[in-house]
Amino acid sequence: MMGKVLIVDNDKELTKQLSGYLTLEGFEPTVSNEAESGLKMALNQRFDAIIMEVLLPEKNGFQILQSLREHSQVPVIYLTARDTEVDRLLGLKLGADEYLTKPCDPYELIAKLRAILRRLKQSSSKPHLEHGGLSVDCTKHIAHLNNEVLDLTNTEFKILEILLKSPGQAFSKEELTEYALNRKFTAYDRSIDVHISNLRQKLGHNPEGEPWIKTVRGFGYLFNQLVEEVTEA
Repeated sequence: MMGKVLIVDNDKELTKQLSGYLTLEGFEPTVSNEAESGLKMALNQRFDAIIMEVLLPEKNGFQILQSLREHSQVPVIYLTARDTEVDRLLGLKLGADEYLTKPCDPYELIAKLRAILRRLKQSSSKPHLEHGGLSVDCTKHIAHLNNEVLDLTNTEFKILEILLKSPGQAFSKEELTEYALNRKFTAYDRSIDVHISNLRQKLGHNPEGEPWIKTVRGFGYLFNQLVEEVTEA
């Protein structure tokens, strides 16, 4: 079995079709056509990923994700008719791993889902990373700052992981997009910028009073290597 997937969408015909595609591809889908019941299921049952519409009655998908992220970092893919750039950036800012708009080829959706689950599985075989009070346990998919657990989304974790592997090395937005989001970077795509902004807020400043992640103007980002670490090396 590829994994348990929760689908939250009030379009019953769509959820039926999507459930069929997922089953054929080896997944175990569960469907909720109501926002509140979907949130309860997400909080009380174990799922490997969630596919969710934003435009839901009673409580929209953004509100559900906000509630969910207080307790869980399960991967979330928005599949929605709400297709503005502002909505997409908001979804990513709230902690979604992908934001796809309807209509969407079901096999593209499944490819995105496989990629997200594959990244999580791959990270479980990588080493423990540490730098100046910041540590990343890739096996358990947990990050700590000064012994306090960091509440990171899966995408934020992947960004921190790749940057922390090579402190002081600049990574382009193209590289970060392909690694953390598993897609090609396109012009005017601000997804990585949004995820970096969220990650910076959670990390705060390093012991030298500077941001942990620095912008390399016109290129991308790098992990701000501490002077003492460079000296020791």
